[in-house]
Amino acid sequence: MYEEIHFQKREHRNLPFMLELRYLFSLLVSSKRKYVDPSRAVEILKDAFKSNDSQQQDVSEFTHKLLDWLEDAFQIKAEEEREGEKPKNPMVELFYGRFLAVGIHEGKKFENTEMFGQYPLQVNGFKDLHECLEAAMVEGEIESLHSENSGKSGQEHWFSELPPVLTFELSRFEFNQALGRPEKIHNKLEFPPCLYMDRYMHKNRDITRIKRDEIKRLKEHLTLLQQRLERYLSYGSGPKRFPLADVLQYALEFASSKPVCTSPVEDIDVTAPPSGSMGTQTVQSPIDHQGSSTTSETQPPTQRTVVHKPFTQSRIPADLPMHPAPRNITDEELTVLEGCLHRWRTEVEMDTRDLQDSIGRIHRTIELMYSDKLMTQVPYKLHAVLVHEGQANAGHYWAYIFDHHEKRWMKYNDISVTKSSWEELERDSFGGYRNASAYCLMYINDEEKHLMQEEFDKETGQILSGMDTLPCDLREFVKEDNRRFEKELEEWDKEQLRKFEQEKMIISQKTLKQTPPPAAVPLNEPEYMEQPTRTELLEINEETTNVIAQVVAESEDKGPEAVLQTPTDNTPAPQAANQRVVEVAIPHVGTFVIESEEGGYDDE
Repeated sequence: MYEEIHFQKREHRNLPFMLELRYLFSLLVSSKRKYVDPSRAVEILKDAFKSNDSQQQDVSEFTHKLLDWLEDAFQIKAEEEREGEKPKNPMVELFYGRFLAVGIHEGKKFENTEMFGQYPLQVNGFKDLHECLEAAMVEGEIESLHSENSGKSGQEHWFSELPPVLTFELSRFEFNQALGRPEKIHNKLEFPPCLYMDRYMHKNRDITRIKRDEIKRLKEHLTLLQQRLERYLSYGSGPKRFPLADVLQYALEFASSKPVCTSPVEDIDVTAPPSGSMGTQTVQSPIDHQGSSTTSETQPPTQRTVVHKPFTQSRIPADLPMHPAPRNITDEELTVLEGCLHRWRTEVEMDTRDLQDSIGRIHRTIELMYSDKLMTQVPYKLHAVLVHEGQANAGHYWAYIFDHHEKRWMKYNDISVTKSSWEELERDSFGGYRNASAYCLMYINDEEKHLMQEEFDKETGQILSGMDTLPCDLREFVKEDNRRFEKELEEWDKEQLRKFEQEKMIISQKTLKQTPPPAAVPLNEPEYMEQPTRTELLEINEETTNVIAQVVAESEDKGPEAVLQTPTDNTPAPQAANQRVVEVAIPHVGTFVIESEEGGYDDE
């Protein structure tokens, strides 16, 4: 009974959410809007979280809940459509895989098969994605898994079935016990654009174990070589250490130096005070100084401080070298010493190069350990990277998604969608550069080509895109939303025009207020324009007719070029190449423009 009630509640809760998701994704495909508001779907999903709204939810928790709801909703639909058959849930087939846990617990071997969705990986202490996976696939003592008589515990994970969409959840948050709060891990973690999963498959476990043992042996040898190299690069027993080759070079330079002597008198600073006052104070002993006050009385109070100078206590040698150099060395000794130092330095440089070359070869061997054809049969291409910028308690999220049709990366940051590149993705996602780093990676099986292929019409064979890919109900929903959006645009345009007219009116009013009052009108001039009488209008009409007739006659005799005046700035442009324009000024009436086709003028 409880399962039935739970199922009914689950159905009631998930179906509205699924409908909102269908509408949301259809709008993302064919909406004319710049961005789509997901608030309605998010509001339904918020009910799944029991914490208050002020607390920021963990993004992995949100993703897990979203996938669980989708899985439940698709399961209900699958059970309705396939009565009596084993239902196929598209969410499970797309995002879920299986791994085999093999190990020993308290001396007993076990083997379990488990399902996984988002595979969690630890970031702290690892430099790339493969190191994270290797650590996640092996727990405890690896050796105990292959021995018959062992009381140690440990286990290995082997993927028996990988999903088409492989999701890695990078754990970049840890709880600081000392501070009592979570902290974000900003360490750099590299991940490849193409990931081969063959080494983690159960079918390849025998080969992988052999390669892992070889890598372990190489890494142990690599550690010894790096320790030996460190002794060459950091030589000495004191707090400061130097490369041994440089130390030998310094010793050779010292042995080869020729002493250049100088007299102590030449080293005396000529800018120092006279030697009388300074000499008297420095050569006196404390007893003499107490017995004689002559010198002290002549000294200013600020110079009574006793200055200890070792000039009289330790005499500078008569021949003081300008720089460090051997005092006594014969040519034979110098020849032998130079030969030894040259030979030793050459030997040290050769040993250092050999160690560096050996370390480089081991690194390349480890990197190419899984590059053979047998271990490159399961390629996964990076499809999306989810990025978080900030600290453990707050931050900002965005995503990089690869456009398989345009063959480029796109950056989805709130309502902004821009073109991007692999270099920008590296800078924002690897970490270590600033507070931004990837927390989720999504890879797609490169063998599943149908996941990224274009959809085709079954009847015409043409490629479907945009709204054509949607079912009929969603197509009508998107069309209706686009019509509402066009209406919103029209209303917005009207509102903007109304605001513009208001602003224009306000500006004109301000201009009128700022304009100075007009000059006084003379009394002998009328304050209004006198209107002509009926008789004057008849005379004007007759005069106008005569002028037009005269202009037409002149045009027929001389051609239109002789009649045309110099065009002014407000002369209307011709409408076509075969039209002619004549401007006629008539007193008391105004200026008339007469247009005519090629060959004559209109009678009007």
